[in-house]
Order: sequence, then C-alpha cells, then structure tokens
Amino acid sequence: MKKALASLALCLAAMSGSAFATPGEVPEGGTLRQMPMQGLTTGSKLLGDYRGKPLIINVWASYCPPCLAEMGSLERLSKRYGKQFNVIGISIDDYPERAQAFLTQAKTSFPHFIDRQLALENMLGADRIPLTVLVDADGKVVQKVFGAKEWDSPEAVEAIGKAFGRRM
Repeated sequence: MKKALASLALCLAAMSGSAFATPGEVPEGGTLRQMPMQGLTTGSKLLGDYRGKPLIINVWASYCPPCLAEMGSLERLSKRYGKQFNVIGISIDDYPERAQAFLTQAKTSFPHFIDRQLALENMLGADRIPLTVLVDADGKVVQKVFGAKEWDSPEAVEAIGKAFGRRM
C-alpha cells in the first residue's frame, strides 16, 4: 500500500509541475504568444495589442547599468521612427518602485511594463540583459540582440530597417 501511495504522490507531483510550467522561449522565427503585460508607465495591455505594426521590445532591469546606458538611444529611436514601429520596455524587476526610479533616471516616453512573474522574460529568452527583440507586424520574432547598443546610430537604424523590410 505504501508503494501505491508513493507512486500516486509522485504522479500527482509530476502532473502539478507540468501544469504550472513556464512557457518556453520563442526562438527567432517563432511567433510570440498572447501574454498579459502589467503596466508600469501605462495601463496593462496584452502583448497582442501591438500586432499590426513592427515592435521593438527592450528587456531591462533597474540593477543593470548597460540597460540604463542604452535607454537614451531607444528614446531617440522611438521619437524619430515611432510612426514606423512601436518601442516598449519590459522590466524584470521584482519591485515596481525600483523600476520606477530607473525610469525617472532614463527619462523615456515609450510604454514600459513590469514582468514580476517572469513569463515574458522566459518567453523572450532574456537569460541576460539588456535584450532587445525585433518583432514583425504579425508577432514573429525577427531578431534578438543581447547587450547594450546605440539604437539610433546609422548602423542600427539600417539593421532595423532591413529586419523589418522597411526603408528608414
């Protein structure tokens, strides 16, 4: 009887573990799943609300100096090319007040969300940050770029244009 109970307990544990498993990473070429996003500088939205126009997703954290370093160039990129694509930020901070303090320093106007449950972090594959993900209008991941970049440099703008199939 003890063996039967032990087997039943193991089966239940295995089933409950898979029921709460974090969705896997969507690779380049894959389509992002619908995901709720908790607003940090704007109201909460669904990731799918951004379909229909290319999207640049920047994953960051308040404790990441390179993340802060690239925010100015993302802001300038958003201001200059915002009619051609959207830019959003995803904080992986545990504490919204730390993320808010970071944004006060960064002085960005594009929308930011917070991912305290790590669902977006895992789906985007943000095992290191900053991570910037280029997503086409249909929600397909075109490219993932790790590390801080100067996003409004002529080289970066040209690469973004090529990735999205647009003349910038």
